[in-house]
Formats: sequence, C-alpha cells, structure tokens
Amino acid sequence: MTAREGGHLDFIGAKAAFFHAGRLLTYLRDDSPDLPWPAMWDLPGGGREGGETPEDCLLREMDEEFGLRLPPDRLTYRRDWPSMAGGPQSGVFFAGHLRAHEIAAIRFGTEGQNWQMMETEAFLSHPRAIPALVARVQAVLRLPDFG
Repeated sequence: MTAREGGHLDFIGAKAAFFHAGRLLTYLRDDSPDLPWPAMWDLPGGGREGGETPEDCLLREMDEEFGLRLPPDRLTYRRDWPSMAGGPQSGVFFAGHLRAHEIAAIRFGTEGQNWQMMETEAFLSHPRAIPALVARVQAVLRLPDFG
C-alpha cells in the first residue's frame, strides 16, 4: 500500500538519477559551511514537505531546482535506502530518463552553483560527488533499463 492509498510511509526525502545519452543530471551544491556536502556534486531532490509522497517530493524538487514538471510515470525505478543524513527515516531514490527537449528547457533555480549533464562515469569517479549517491547510481546501472 502506498502513502497515496492511505498507507504510512516514513521517509525524510527523495533523490533521483535522470539519464540521457550516457549523461546524468547533476548540480554543484552551494559552498556554504552550514550545508551538508558543501561544494559537492549532487542529484535532483531534497527533503519532504508535509504529507508528500516520495513521488510528490521528488517532482516538486525537480520543478524548484530545474524548472521541469515531469509526470510521475517518468520515475521508472524506486528503492528505499538508509537516510544520507543518518537517523531512522529512509530516503527514497528514483531513476528515469530525460528527453533532449526537457534538458533544453531546464531553468536552474536558486539552490546550487550550476548544473550540468555530466558523463555518468565522470560522476561515479568524481572526488566531489556525494558518496551515498554514487552508490545509488551504481545500483541503478546494474539494471537492464539503465546499464
């Protein structure tokens, strides 16, 4: 049963890997000491607000961070992971594919220094990629639809 169907889902936030032609949608976090992972390469997503479902959380963040309004059916992979911040709540990780016209339509928001469609392998080996997200992307790449 999902949260939308009335079930309880205890999660702190949602992140996603969006792929296109061997590249991954990434952004460079702000370089502020009060933020977790300052000046590191991150993926779209963020913290839950109110009673959002994981899908609602991720899609809201995509709109806020990149100006993209994607339908829920574009999220083709979902898995619960331990929270990146620690604590008892899980984080939900999604994956999907972007289309060229969606990438062209990106309007970067106010969080972060810049964004790029980074070569997936470059993200996986980047010394400033958030390690927990590297592990999640590696798990996704082992699946037939993404590898």
